[in-house]
Amino acid sequence: MTELRVYLPIKDLQPQFAAYLSTPTRARGYPPFEGQHSLIIEVAPALAIHRIADLALKVAPDMEPGILFTERQFGLLELHSSDMAELDAAGQAVLDGIGAKATDQMAPKVLFHDIIEDLSDQHAIILNRSRDASILVPGVSLLIVEMAPALFACVAANEAEAAAPDVTINDVQMMGASGRIFMSGRTADVEHARDAIIKTLDGVKGRKS
Repeated sequence: MTELRVYLPIKDLQPQFAAYLSTPTRARGYPPFEGQHSLIIEVAPALAIHRIADLALKVAPDMEPGILFTERQFGLLELHSSDMAELDAAGQAVLDGIGAKATDQMAPKVLFHDIIEDLSDQHAIILNRSRDASILVPGVSLLIVEMAPALFACVAANEAEAAAPDVTINDVQMMGASGRIFMSGRTADVEHARDAIIKTLDGVKGRKS
């Protein structure tokens, strides 16, 4: 039996987040572009994701898979297209194929958030050694947010960028036990981004873990 953990449509990929998804470590398939739409699905057990990919791509073969990845316990698939109807059709085929509804996914939870003002140079340097997106510079305000399941960091980062386009995405950790977002900029902007993240995740319907 396949457990649906995440069913995550993301409309209108923002410039920074689309670029982040297009990095070689994330986009193992076809990279998405700004303005496209994305559907991200996570299931358990991990290898069930190949049945998910089969169901989706046979219904909408023109879609592009960006990520097909199996962790120890979970499998995830990212699909993108310029046609939201195409993604909806593929998503419905997946849901029908595993006998699930979108609301059967796990409801996201915000585990932690903080804003660190006037980031020190030493702090910026050590964070830059491990970040996957834009470089951090000293003196900015740094927003950090942790949520579960991890993949909800994707929609959170995209919606935060849409709400606060002057904020810089420094890292989006979307795999593992929890998801983490690092964004920086002026304090007012990162506060706006934080509020958008919390509002977005609060609006997702799903089952409690």
